[in-house]
Amino acid sequence: MGVAAPTPVRILVVDDDPGDVLMIEEALDGSDIEKVIDVVSDGEEAMEFLRREGRHTTAARPDMILLDLNMPRMDGRQVLSAVKTDEDLRTIPIVVLTTSNADTDILGSYTLQANAYVTKPIDLDDFNDVVRRIDEFFGRVVVLPKRS
Repeated sequence: MGVAAPTPVRILVVDDDPGDVLMIEEALDGSDIEKVIDVVSDGEEAMEFLRREGRHTTAARPDMILLDLNMPRMDGRQVLSAVKTDEDLRTIPIVVLTTSNADTDILGSYTLQANAYVTKPIDLDDFNDVVRRIDEFFGRVVVLPKRS
């Protein structure tokens, strides 16, 4: 019997900063973990994607979400709350990846059931290292729930 090839990890990046999105994508591309990356630029679009509404009717359920907190229209806190109170979506791990290191944001995110809170480093090499560590942890170490 052969071993089945691992299914690529599906990551939804929710971030309104195109520069940060590009750095995240480049850091994720730098690993040998098979993955598919989807990107949305605000919380409203994230919820449409997750609920397969609007222009995202064919969206695939992500295995994890990288979520920025500070975005227009619907911020990351509202997304976190909406996902973690949704019976169908609440099992998707969410890593808050944001520039804020404010205690209120950290505590608030964990209170809303974020699975991890990571502050975006300013330095590019540090930023790449942090994103690769998240990728390694969720791509290799953690057992993710099966997609429904």
